[in-house]
Amino acid sequence: MIIFRYLNREILVTTLAVTSVLLLIFMSGRFVKYLADAAAGELAVDVLFIIMGYRLPGFLELIIPLGFFIAILLAYGRLYTDSEMVVLSACGISQAQLIIVTMIPALLLSLVVAALSLWVSPSGAQATETILAEQRTRSEFDTIQPGRFQALGRSNSMSYATEVSDDKTRLINVFVAQGDRQAGSVRHSVLVAEYAEQSVHPEYDQRYLQLHNGRRYEGQPGSADYEVTEFETFGQYLAPPDIEASIRSESDAWPTSELIGAQDLERQTTLQWRLSLPVLVLVVALMAVPLSRTDPRRGRYAKMLPAIILFMLYLGTLSGLRGTIESGEFPLMPGLWLVHGVFLGIALLMVNWRKMGLARQRRRARRAAHA
Repeated sequence: MIIFRYLNREILVTTLAVTSVLLLIFMSGRFVKYLADAAAGELAVDVLFIIMGYRLPGFLELIIPLGFFIAILLAYGRLYTDSEMVVLSACGISQAQLIIVTMIPALLLSLVVAALSLWVSPSGAQATETILAEQRTRSEFDTIQPGRFQALGRSNSMSYATEVSDDKTRLINVFVAQGDRQAGSVRHSVLVAEYAEQSVHPEYDQRYLQLHNGRRYEGQPGSADYEVTEFETFGQYLAPPDIEASIRSESDAWPTSELIGAQDLERQTTLQWRLSLPVLVLVVALMAVPLSRTDPRRGRYAKMLPAIILFMLYLGTLSGLRGTIESGEFPLMPGLWLVHGVFLGIALLMVNWRKMGLARQRRRARRAAHA
């Protein structure tokens, strides 16, 4: 019992450390992307950490299997290089018992991943989609940053303002550039105004950018044919936001309860993917035990690179086959379970490889003795 607790503690502590590092790396990359969107005015700064919090379960459901796999390699690799596994083997701990000990935390983490993939992650993805939809459908004034060129709505206009009022309703010292293609030529217009406000037509409910006290320059680049117009008030039409695209949810945001019993192929494949992630934890745990076997001369990292390549091949095959099934090019059954079966067979082959080698040696010895 003491040995079992010792091995489980080694695996779980290492899993926590590796998963934390991987989570920091993955979330940093995604945060940089969201930060770039915020700098471009596509996202409000105050929702960045909220989105990252909602996306955390989606990261964990993929990072935990990888972190657990690497943790087994590191923990057992250290025990092999420090000759502790030799001592455990001398105490009667066989490979079968080692696998049983390993599968105990594997089963625990598999349940955690199941909870994440089936319930927590879809809820977080749905909340993220709601926030992103709100960001895409809000007023352009909410996203404009002072001192930065930014696109104005869905039109081909580019705007610039030196200042933005605190209530996000007025732009100060505004510059707006727009290009229109007419009869095969491109005419550009540039508007410069003292300030600008957004207004809504009371009858047609259309949005306009009202520019005040400025000039409008219109002409074709490279020619002297241009017009200059001074105005007190000028209305620039703002195209409505693409609401249909912004409220369209992704498959990862569908609740699992809606996927159970669904008839369409995409929902059935999504449910199969979510059920595959807990199975992934168990299969990679079984693969990691023989892969962690090494000797002190080779070091604990000897098999790390091929092991990670094998894991990425496993996960990549699952992800690629998911898209193939959704497109109807591969049958739903056996579907993703075929990949699990193949890699489970590889894991069992690796587990029994030494026994198979010893059996071959005994057969050769018997044949040599009879000869």
